[in-house]
Amino acid sequence: MYSRHSIGKTNWSGIFKALGLLLVIEGILMLLCLPFCFSATDISARPVMLSALITISSGLIFSFPGKMKSMHLRVKDAYVIVSVSWIFIALYGTLPYLLSDSIPNFTDAFFESISGFTTTGASILNDIEAMPQGILFWRSMTHWIGGLGIIVLFTAVMPLLGSSSMQLFSIETSAVSIEKIHPHIKGTALRLSLVYLLLTLLQTGFLLLGEMSLFDALCHSFATVATGGFSTKNASMAAFSPYIQYVTAVFMILAGVNFTVHYYFLKRKHQKVFRNEEFRFYLLIIFLSVIIVTSVIYYSSGMFIPLEKAFRDSLFQVVSIITCTGFITADYEIWPSLGWFIIFLLMFCGGMAGSTAGGIKTYRHLLLWKISKTELYRRLHPNAVLPVKFNGRIVSNSIIFNVQAFFVFYLMSFILGTIGMILFGLDVRSAAGGVASCLGGIGPGLGFVGAVSNYAGVSIPGKYLLSIIMLLGRLELFTFLVIFTKSFWRK
Repeated sequence: MYSRHSIGKTNWSGIFKALGLLLVIEGILMLLCLPFCFSATDISARPVMLSALITISSGLIFSFPGKMKSMHLRVKDAYVIVSVSWIFIALYGTLPYLLSDSIPNFTDAFFESISGFTTTGASILNDIEAMPQGILFWRSMTHWIGGLGIIVLFTAVMPLLGSSSMQLFSIETSAVSIEKIHPHIKGTALRLSLVYLLLTLLQTGFLLLGEMSLFDALCHSFATVATGGFSTKNASMAAFSPYIQYVTAVFMILAGVNFTVHYYFLKRKHQKVFRNEEFRFYLLIIFLSVIIVTSVIYYSSGMFIPLEKAFRDSLFQVVSIITCTGFITADYEIWPSLGWFIIFLLMFCGGMAGSTAGGIKTYRHLLLWKISKTELYRRLHPNAVLPVKFNGRIVSNSIIFNVQAFFVFYLMSFILGTIGMILFGLDVRSAAGGVASCLGGIGPGLGFVGAVSNYAGVSIPGKYLLSIIMLLGRLELFTFLVIFTKSFWRK
C-alpha cells in the first residue's frame, strides 16, 4: 500500500514542468532530421524547423511556472507523467506531418505519430516512398525515441527530478524486468541506454555492408532496435536482399532480449546470461515456431518453394511478430491455416521483459506456467509449501497476483477492443487481428489490416480506439488504467 504522503495531493506544477522538459527534448530531436531535409526534391526543412520551434517553445512555457522544489513528485504524480507524456509527445509529433502536408488529416497524423512513439508500426500511408526523406526520418525517429522510452528521456532530466526519478523509472518498467546493475538508478538507465545505442550503431554498420544507403540503414535500425516496424519502402523488408533480411532478423531477436542480459554479456558474465530462464524460454519459442512454420510452408507447396526461402520467410515473420516489430517479407495470410494461426498466437506472446518488445512478455507466460504447475501439484499435496521460483529466486505473492491480473485485463481489453472495432465497421477477423496487433505493439494484423494492407481504410472512431489500445499496450495496462480509478484522485 502507498502512504498518504505518496498518494496525496497531485503536484500539477511538477507534472507540467516534467512534461515541458520532455517536449524540449522532443523538439531538439526533431532538429536531427534536418540533414535529410535538404535534398533536391525534399521540401520538409521548413516544416521540421517550425515544428521543432513550436515544440521547444511549448515545452519552455510548460516548464516555466513554479519553483524547482515543485519537482518533488509523489507516486501518483509519476503515474500521471508516464501516462500523459505519451499523449503530449504524440500530439506534438504530428506537427512535421501536418505542416509539411505529408499527412494533412489530423486523425491520420495522430494515428501515425502515436503508432510511431508506442513502437506499434501500424500505418495509414499508402505510398511511403512518395514521402519526403526528412519526414520519413522523423517517422523512424519516433520509433527510436519511443523504444527507448522513459529510460533515456528521463536520464536527461533526472538531475532535476532527484529521488522522483526512481518512481518514474520503476513505473515505466515491468515488475521483474530491470535488475540492479548499478547502485544508482541513473547509472542503470545510462548503461541500458548505451546498450540501446550500441545495438543501433552495430545494425547500421551491418546494413551498410549490404549496400543499403545511410538513410535507409538508419531508418531501419531505428525501427528494428525499437521493435517498431516502420520501413521506408512500400514492400517493407521484402524490398531488400536476403542478407539484409537475415541481419534484420538477428537484430530483431537481440532487440527482444532484456537489456540487462545484453549488459551482462558485454561484461562477460556469461553464466548470468545462459542461466536466465526467460532468455532460454524466449529462444525456445522462436526455435519451435520457426521449425513448425518452415515445415508448413515447405511441404504445403509440394516442396516447390526452396527450403532456404521457406526458412527465411518463416524465421523473419516469426521473429518479427514475437518481438512485436512488424516488418514484412511475406504475406503470412496466404500460408496454410496452421502457419498464419501460429503467427496470430505469437501476437499474444511478446519479447522479454526489459526489452523494447511489446506484447504480454515471455516472463509472464513462463510464470503463469509455473503457477499452474504449482497449483496442480498442490491438489495432490495440499499441505506442502510450494513456492514459485524464477531465476532461482522465490517470486513474491504480489508479483504472482500482478501476472494473473495482467492476463485477465489483457484478455478483457482484447475482447472489448474487438467488439468496439466490429461496431466501427470491421469484420471479426480484421477486428481481432487489428486489436491483437495494436495491443501487442506489432503493426500488421489480419484481414483488412493484414500484412499487405494498412489502417488507412479504418473509420475515424476506429482509428482513435486503436490509438488508445496502442497506448494501453505500450504502458502495459495498469499504468494507464489506474489513473481512471476514483481512488487515484482522492486526496
